[in-house]
This record gives sequence, C-alpha cells and structure tokens, in this order.
Amino acid sequence: MSAKYLGAHRPATGGVHNAVLDAHRIGCTAVQVFTSSPQMWHSKPVTSAMVSAFRSAVLETGIDQVVSHDSYLINLCAPDPAKRAQSIEGMKGEIERCAQYGIDRVVSHMGAHVGQGVDVGLSAVAESAKQVLAETPDSVTICMETTAGQGSALMSRFEELAFVLEALNGHPRLGVCLDTCHVFVAGYDIRTPSSFSSTFSEFDRIIGLDRLRVIHCNDSKKGLGSRVDRHEHLGEGEIGSEAFRCLVQDPRLTDVPILLETEIADEGQERDLALLKSFRD
Repeated sequence: MSAKYLGAHRPATGGVHNAVLDAHRIGCTAVQVFTSSPQMWHSKPVTSAMVSAFRSAVLETGIDQVVSHDSYLINLCAPDPAKRAQSIEGMKGEIERCAQYGIDRVVSHMGAHVGQGVDVGLSAVAESAKQVLAETPDSVTICMETTAGQGSALMSRFEELAFVLEALNGHPRLGVCLDTCHVFVAGYDIRTPSSFSSTFSEFDRIIGLDRLRVIHCNDSKKGLGSRVDRHEHLGEGEIGSEAFRCLVQDPRLTDVPILLETEIADEGQERDLALLKSFRD
C-alpha cells in the first residue's frame, strides 16, 4: 500500500487556516505550518476566532494531517542557562498553541551543543525535553527532526535520537521527523532501493519505525556525507528520484505524512507533489 498523506509546508500568511486552504488548493492531503514566526521569540496569542477559522478549514478541505514546525531559535541544550530557559519556554508555547488549534505534532530542531560536546548536549536536550513534556498538554507529540549535522547540530545520527528516547524511557509523546535531505548529507545513503532499504532498516533497529511520525521530503543540492543542508526539488539533486519512489511505495510508511519543504516559487512544490503522486499511482 502506498503513501496516503502527501503534502508540503505552506505559508500561513493571514492565519494558520490559510496554510490549510492553500495546501488543499495545490492538491495536498497533509500540510506543515508555522503557528508563529520561526525567527521571533514573541508570538501573538491564539484567539477563539483563529481556532475557529483553522478548524473550519480542516473540515472544509478534509486535511486533518496538520503538523507544526517550531521556532528556529530554540536550542534545548544552549550553554547559556538563560537562553536554554528561553528555549524551553519557547517550545512550551509552541506546544500550547498546537493544543489550542488541535494540531497533534510539532517538529523540532532540538539543539546544537555549541562546543559543549555531543554527550553533554544530548544530556541537556533530554533534560529540557523532559521538562517540556511534563509541563505541556498531552495531546501534542514532539517530533525530533534529523539534522544534516551542520556545525554542532545534534540529531544527525540515529543513535543520538535513540539516546534521548531512552533517557526519557520511551516517552509516548516523543517521536521522530526524518528529513531525506538531512539524513543523506549526514551520511545515510537512500539513492537506490537497496541503500534505501538498508537505511530504513537501520532506523528501525536503532529507533523503531513506530517512532517515525513525520517525513520531510527534499532532494539535496549537496552530496552524500557533506553535512551541508541545502534542499533541492525532487529528482534534481544528488539524491535523485528513485529514493522518493521508494518512500511513497514503502508499505511501512503508508500512514506517515510525507511533506515537501522545497521552494514554493514558480510552482516548484506543485511539480514535486505531482511527481510523488505519479509514484503512488
């Protein structure tokens, strides 16, 4: 059975409900949104009118697979205690907004160790995540995003994600978002059916496919193991189209939303979405 939920990150200009309507317009069955600016700490309060507009858009379009992406400013292992505390509060705020809207998943770049070292960074991420989960609504799952490993960013290795899961005793509100570009440039080959199968088998062995709640679907401008995060349209980068055919046709991923984060300009996402759908047909 092929993928049920194919979509994209769409702009929420004028309100989160507009991202849902826009996603439906281009043929998505899932969507990723920002509930507030990803470049600012401050967020406007969510009003009952905003929630009503969002829920009406979900009913109108039938798109009930909605995922949020939190602020790019968040670093749960920031070495500065004040910045770490600010990050914890920022993530809590994002989860609370999601709960108000009825969004059940938030994707997060969990942190960068900034010279502290991987082990110290991972322990701090786990400690911060534990606090966030304890102080936020049970309806929202944190999806730790795989990273390219650029700079000191954590979560480029499956073992790092597994460390946090184990440290939190497999918390039911902790999942994973796998980004195809990020895992590729972090060194996981997915270009052929064989290498795709091997990488996802490794993910299953180390983390468990039951923890995979979201997939970011992007080709890569840079090569395998380059650790440079640059998205490209599907089939036009270093990964190539075969990986995305495998992604859409893998029966283990049928119910996982597959979301594009490629460029919107010149109807680029529409073309990428059409390619994904052609693999499903």
